[in-house]
Amino acid sequence: MLRALVGPTASGKTEAGIALATALGADVVSVDSMLVYRGMDVGTAKPTAEQRAAVPHHLLDLADPSERFTVARFQTEAGEVLGRVASPLLVGGSGLYFRAVVDDLRFPPEDPAVRAALEAEADELGADELYRRLAASDPVAADRIEPGNVRRTIRALEVTAITGAPFSDSRRHGRSMTPRGCGWRVSA
Repeated sequence: MLRALVGPTASGKTEAGIALATALGADVVSVDSMLVYRGMDVGTAKPTAEQRAAVPHHLLDLADPSERFTVARFQTEAGEVLGRVASPLLVGGSGLYFRAVVDDLRFPPEDPAVRAALEAEADELGADELYRRLAASDPVAADRIEPGNVRRTIRALEVTAITGAPFSDSRRHGRSMTPRGCGWRVSA
């Protein structure tokens, strides 16, 4: 059985998670998008060295802050951890990271060359022009993305360029709200 403690920022999840993991004889498996970064201890409520010594913690300090870290990579790393930890307790507040572990989310492919070309276009033509292109080709995706969010605009255009289908199609068909078929039962 897969257990989880999730909630909003600064709601006491770290301390409650350690107490719950201790009571259950479980390891804490972080599902927090910021705790994956090394050196980002202040402001993220990352468990202290003493807390980590008291209860095993996983999926912390996986990448440098300057390194690109994707939810798809997190999903892979989490799968490896869950495959070897006998009694995991998911703890965190990043909804997408949690869902990447418990739901059968599929992520569209990436192409660094396509992304680099789009980033160069954003630098040359401006982010507004890329957003206008996205709004013209995929209004559903544009409605979901803030006009100033250059990173998400580029990602939507990248997926469209790679797959030949609108980014909004990949979101609609690539999400599943049912738990993974790995024998795990998600309980409240």
